[in-house]
Amino acid sequence: MLQHPLAPVTADEIRTVRDTAEKAGLVAESTRFVYIGLDEPPKADVLAGRAGRRFRALLLDLDSQVSRDVVVDVDAAEVVASQELDTRTTGQLPVLDEEFELVERVLATDERWLAALEARGLAVENVRVAPLSAGVYADEYPEESGRRILRGLAFLQEKATDSAWAHPIDGLVAYVDTMNEVVDRVIDSGPVPVPRESGNYDDPAVSGPPRTTQKPIEITQPEGSSLHLDGNVLTWEKWSLRVGFDAREGLVLHQIGFDGRPIVYRASIAEMVVPYADPAPVRSWQNYFDTGEYLVGRYANALELGCDCLGEITYLDAVIADERGEPKTLPNAVCIHEEDFGILWKHTDIWSGSAQTRRQRRLVVSFFTTVGNYDYGFYWYFSLDGTIAFEAKATGVVFTSAHEGGDYPYASQIAPGLGAPLHQHLFSARLDMTVDGVRNQVEEIDVERVPIGPGNPRGNAFTTRRTVLATESEAQRDADPARNRVWHIVNPERENRLGRPVGYALLPEGLPTLLADPRSSIASRAGFATKHLWVTRYDPAERYSAGDFVNQHAGGAGLPAYAAQDRPLAGEDVVVWHTFGLTHVPRPEDWPIMPVDYTGFTLKPVGFFDRNPTLDVPPSANAHCHHPGPA
Repeated sequence: MLQHPLAPVTADEIRTVRDTAEKAGLVAESTRFVYIGLDEPPKADVLAGRAGRRFRALLLDLDSQVSRDVVVDVDAAEVVASQELDTRTTGQLPVLDEEFELVERVLATDERWLAALEARGLAVENVRVAPLSAGVYADEYPEESGRRILRGLAFLQEKATDSAWAHPIDGLVAYVDTMNEVVDRVIDSGPVPVPRESGNYDDPAVSGPPRTTQKPIEITQPEGSSLHLDGNVLTWEKWSLRVGFDAREGLVLHQIGFDGRPIVYRASIAEMVVPYADPAPVRSWQNYFDTGEYLVGRYANALELGCDCLGEITYLDAVIADERGEPKTLPNAVCIHEEDFGILWKHTDIWSGSAQTRRQRRLVVSFFTTVGNYDYGFYWYFSLDGTIAFEAKATGVVFTSAHEGGDYPYASQIAPGLGAPLHQHLFSARLDMTVDGVRNQVEEIDVERVPIGPGNPRGNAFTTRRTVLATESEAQRDADPARNRVWHIVNPERENRLGRPVGYALLPEGLPTLLADPRSSIASRAGFATKHLWVTRYDPAERYSAGDFVNQHAGGAGLPAYAAQDRPLAGEDVVVWHTFGLTHVPRPEDWPIMPVDYTGFTLKPVGFFDRNPTLDVPPSANAHCHHPGPA
């Protein structure tokens, strides 16, 4: 029996991809599988039930230095497409795990690097090197074109159990060609005192004795969870969706619907970028695309009951490929549970005497990933009232630098002698909308003040203004909290009982987008992050916000290129892309480990239902809750 085109990836399919590519002569001992994932078929084929299973494989040969983009039909066990990439124009494939160790190993034999460490009185065996994506600075470094480059910043680790992030070795950076294993250059602006205060947050000498004041909190569901999982088809209350996982994007949700009505065909966080604000020569290039350059999905944590997830939990493993093309299982990669979320609705009526309360609960689908110093949680929420929300949780250890005191405007001092550069965490949600069908459009809704006049003599009036975003050039928008700006994704072919198109509203947080200069390299490479909203015509090939190959791509790919086609959008099959995120000015309280910071967005029904869809939610069946009836 053939797999559903959106079913979970299996170990046998990964093996088939590898074996098929090898039989086609595309795999040698020196070949690395940078990525294997579903090459999803067009939406129309899936909805019509005529799609098969194809996989995309990105191959890098370490000897020939050839990068290749391959598509394998696993049902037929044949290669259906293979393209050699010109990395001077396309950009490089994502960073390999083995390149992490390679950078430190190559630098350990470089005379310039060793001399810089000796000038600081440091032994090379105590120095850890963070292998960091290089970005593109063609005017300064034309020799890097077409070559795989990583840049290394150093940290001191004198004991294996030490947090090296507490001890940055500042004023020093190295540029390493990972394919040829050579050091292009070492930039040394001179020794800076290495901060020495311990950052070992798990050491009682740093944290102090644990508190003894907390009483246990137990989350129990004596009759089990209300959710049901059949393969990767998840149903809960009136919700249904498919839960998928990808090595690049992490969680991918398909065919999200409520009470049999479609809302979102595909939802994912298609890209995230972390641009840093410090213009110092050794770190002015720091800008990381954690999705496109590092593949957040492959670093998914194995989640633990009672620590990461609390209550009656359903876990899903995820199958990805390792860099040899063999299947690798990520245990407990996805956590699914339901949780109480306070009051759903409540009213005590002074005339009828009715006093009614209903409690909200929501379905949670989540995973956590660790990329270098930061840890990110990705949480999708589905509520009883038809609301969908996404929340990113950022924690871990802030990236550090030396700080000599005073008011350095581009970094915060977080501990004696220790700094943390200002930076942003900017995410891009890709929402392939199908609100009651595939023909949708996006309308921008602003509130407007009405001046005093004949129709508004007391000046109390305000109203809303509705603008259809009719083309891709018109649908590149910023949030405007002063106007309470929201975007309605509506189906003009389906009306509710009031004669209005059914729809969902995208409610943005409206926090800053990319703060780098528009002329900067990162503004070109992360063009998606310059606007809160993009809307494009559906194209299954347009999957990533910053383009397919982000690593060392010069810029202009992804959403700017998609939207440049300026296709019509009104009443069409549209994809909504939303940029949101955090602008982080680090605090002393973020050290030595950062309490979770939150960012996200909400999709809320607006005219999708004819009335409150939760009138049928029963009162809580709890012995502690009293339900007075009508007087």
